[in-house]
Amino acid sequence: RMPRRSLVIQARTRWLLVGLALLFSLVLLMYFLECAPQTDGNGSLPGVVGENMGKEYYEALLQEQEEHYQNRATSLKRQITQLKQELQEMSDKLKSLQEKKSPKVNSMNYQGTKEQTSNDLLEFLHSQIDKAEVNMGTKLPSEYGVIPFESFTSMKVFQLEMGLTRHPEEKPVRKDKRDELVEVIEAGLEVINNPDEEDGQDEDDGVGGKQLYSENDFIEGYYRTEREKGTQYELFYKKMDGMEYRHVTLFRPFGPLMKVKSETVDISRSVINIIVPLAGRTEAFAQFMQNFRDVCIHQDKRVHLTVVYFGQDGLSQVKSILESVAREADFHNYTIVSLNEEFNRGRGLDVGARTWEKGEVLMFFCDVDVYFTAEFLNSCRLNADPGMFLYKSLVI
Repeated sequence: RMPRRSLVIQARTRWLLVGLALLFSLVLLMYFLECAPQTDGNGSLPGVVGENMGKEYYEALLQEQEEHYQNRATSLKRQITQLKQELQEMSDKLKSLQEKKSPKVNSMNYQGTKEQTSNDLLEFLHSQIDKAEVNMGTKLPSEYGVIPFESFTSMKVFQLEMGLTRHPEEKPVRKDKRDELVEVIEAGLEVINNPDEEDGQDEDDGVGGKQLYSENDFIEGYYRTEREKGTQYELFYKKMDGMEYRHVTLFRPFGPLMKVKSETVDISRSVINIIVPLAGRTEAFAQFMQNFRDVCIHQDKRVHLTVVYFGQDGLSQVKSILESVAREADFHNYTIVSLNEEFNRGRGLDVGARTWEKGEVLMFFCDVDVYFTAEFLNSCRLNADPGMFLYKSLVI
């Protein structure tokens, strides 16, 4: 009996321990539920009820932020209004002080002040033009300091930053640049068709009226921008049946366009001395002479050719090509200089320039590979001044 009684006691003890463990677990669970931090309503309530409470919560946050920004905007508007009032008060004080210093001001004071402001603005714009290189020369450290010109026609713009490896034509032209150049061309026409007394450009068209120019008469133009001063424009116009060109210089000093100069240019007597240094390369010279005959002899007829030849090898062939073209085209305005030296382009150009002894002439330093047109020759004449080096970049 003793073993059976001990087994009963052990069973009761085991169940007692299990009950105590369950009781302890229940107490511990109730403790965690009471001491755990409260969560948001939408986190503790699942389903539709939790979603509705979350939406209301965010709407309340948005409304709070909106009220905050509205208050901030109201405060800024109030500050702006206050600053405007202070600025108006300061302007009134300044105006009263000016009236005290100028007792002669009458009822036309406002108009006089407005005219003075306009005069001051014009004076400032003219001062910008006077500072620019369009009116006076500028000392530069080297040729790299020269601001180059970019050329344009009524349909195309040629950009120097494209370099020689790609075609310099900008195609299509940007709308802002096209609008700018159209405005400039029209402003140049306004200057030509409505000249000032100082221009002295009143012309008759043979019927008793003034000769008017149109956009179709625009030939070419150049422009460049000086960073701190403005943009300079050089415009050229020509009637199809005329021999003279009209040259207009405009300047935009980061403001409205202003006329700098308007003049008539006669290039009918301007002779170009084309100087070509050469050594060998007789085939290239033969092609050059073909272009020279078609453009310079048959079309332009106001050129002189100077060939400076280095060495003796190929000299007779060059002379034969030159004399053959001259004989066929009845052309006598050429000179050939022979130097028994190694080829030196700079030396050849210097000798060719010094060979000319017939007075003033425009010199075009040219290589045998260059192909040019009659329009290019006229561009050289239009953009060159006696005794001045032609630094404008022209597209051949």
